[in-house]
Amino acid sequence: MPLKRLLWAVPTLFGVLVVVFVLLRLAPGDPIAMMIGPGATPDDIRALRTLYGFDRSVPEQFVIYLGQAATGQFGQSITLKRDVLELVLAQLPLTLELSLLALGLAILIGGGAALAAVAWRGTAVERVIDLFTGFVTAIPDFLWGLAGVLFLGVLLPVLPVFGLLDPTLRFEPVSGFMLGESLLRGRLDVFGSALHHLLWPALSLSLPLAAMISRVLKASLLEVLAQDYILIARVKGFSPWQVLWREALRNALGPALTLAGVQFTFLIGGTVLIERLFGLPGLGNMAIDAVINRDLPLIQGIVLTFALLFILVNLAVDVLHTRINPKLRR
Repeated sequence: MPLKRLLWAVPTLFGVLVVVFVLLRLAPGDPIAMMIGPGATPDDIRALRTLYGFDRSVPEQFVIYLGQAATGQFGQSITLKRDVLELVLAQLPLTLELSLLALGLAILIGGGAALAAVAWRGTAVERVIDLFTGFVTAIPDFLWGLAGVLFLGVLLPVLPVFGLLDPTLRFEPVSGFMLGESLLRGRLDVFGSALHHLLWPALSLSLPLAAMISRVLKASLLEVLAQDYILIARVKGFSPWQVLWREALRNALGPALTLAGVQFTFLIGGTVLIERLFGLPGLGNMAIDAVINRDLPLIQGIVLTFALLFILVNLAVDVLHTRINPKLRR
């Protein structure tokens, strides 16, 4: 099954390339006119059009772009004057760290809430958790971010709400992964500062997903607990927590893990607004600048990167799901 999904990635990426290319060419405005100075001559404009390939026909531009995408060469950014692949690889690590941190928080919060709701089923604890998950689901992540900026950054300044590090710290990660590399290199001051800055952005992204994970895992746990082998475990003298942890949880994880894996791609997409709101130098923030400046090579490179991440994450979820549930291997 993973091999089939991997083969399906080729037409999927091709479809993304076609859609992005067509939509960007249909969008109003001329990217060359936006980047040219007011005193530019017609020769200057023609030279820039030739440099970025806009003097060719649309089919020729598409063929050239397909060849560049196949080799990982997306051209040069119109506004930043740098290689697109270099820019994407420089900004991607922060976006991945923020998304992974948000996913970890969502699993911890959602999983803990589901286990608590099942363990104290029929009590006030379950009702409070159900009310909380319903409330959290109704509010999008960027509104949680705005609420954090207002309350935790302005009214009660307990968390930083802009940037990635304290201004007094200096650290240049070679890999781009600020949290991971600072921890490996023993810079606990940098790790603590970066984690402090990323905590509320990650929590803002994670809360809606945590509520969904809680609901799905709770329903799956209740279904598993009604099975005959659970009754046998209880007859053997297992405590309620042993039944929940040792017998029910593993068999109930499948739907929740699938949901978490699929939603992880939406977490990456949600970083676009969150990174902008908190001034984080990630791929999402750069995507907004690219759209504002109509930087076509950069937009195409970023969108293709998001599409590739989506495919790889879904493939990883399929593999993990079959490992957890042996029935799916057939």
